[in-house]
Amino acid sequence: QVQLVESGGGLVQAGESLRLSCAVSGRTFSNYAMGWFRQAPGKEREFVAAISLRAGRTYYTDSVKGRFTISRDNAKNSVYLQMNSLKPEDTAVYYCAGRTSYSGVIYHDLKKYDYWGQGTQVTVSS
Repeated sequence: QVQLVESGGGLVQAGESLRLSCAVSGRTFSNYAMGWFRQAPGKEREFVAAISLRAGRTYYTDSVKGRFTISRDNAKNSVYLQMNSLKPEDTAVYYCAGRTSYSGVIYHDLKKYDYWGQGTQVTVSS
């Protein structure tokens, strides 16, 4: 059984940084395409960033380009989201997601992901 566990959320002021981590267990992590999503109160879950199997490709939603960086360490079975220059509108629960993949494809549609973490809260005050 695949498990994803996020950590690193918290309360910060606008302009500060946070680094989210997602530890994956259960199967061969290097066969997973990974993504980060977020959900603000009263809103639908939305795509934030995605990374391919061997980190050869990444993709970001426009609102975080230049501020967020997704990365992965296949030796540690982990994916990360470095978030800089945080804004109040980044406040949300952040979810890590994964799916089995055998190519360099990246996915931004949440329906494409099979495995999800429990989420970690990020709150940015103004």
